Amino acid sequence: MMIHDFDMANFIMGSAPASVMATASSIVDPAIGEAGDVDTAVVTLTYEDGRIAVIKNSRRAVYGYDQRVELLGAEGLLQAQNMLENTVVKSTTAGVTGAKPTYFFLERYMPAYAAEWAAFVSAVTQKSELPVTLDDGVAALAMAEAATRSAKTGQPVRLADV
Repeated sequence: MMIHDFDMANFIMGSAPASVMATASSIVDPAIGEAGDVDTAVVTLTYEDGRIAVIKNSRRAVYGYDQRVELLGAEGLLQAQNMLENTVVKSTTAGVTGAKPTYFFLERYMPAYAAEWAAFVSAVTQKSELPVTLDDGVAALAMAEAATRSAKTGQPVRLADV
């Protein structure tokens, strides 16, 4: 699942990281571990210029499809929060409650899928460059391999070594 986050990190940061450090476990769903996979992971990406990015991922968010991004920099904080089922918030003496995140990724990303399809069709019909290249996919795959190695060894892995 995290390969999509690697792809997004590369897009946001403008390049692939120099190194990847990962830690992971399978305590939420032991069957996942028995199958050789993990259910919870944290990855730290370190870039040549010193910037860092942290990705946290879990297979289980019982309250809905939880996916957020934050960028913290010298000039402030930029956040993209979860899309919620609705915008109703109930505030009483007992506390404040609101809607859950939109449950399924297809609901959340339908506009993005439509935009991707439109970009593809436009590139084919206009004979123009695709906005995403093979190199983008290879970089995300290399990051996934580096994260897997790092989680197994407990050591950072340089992307150049993958």
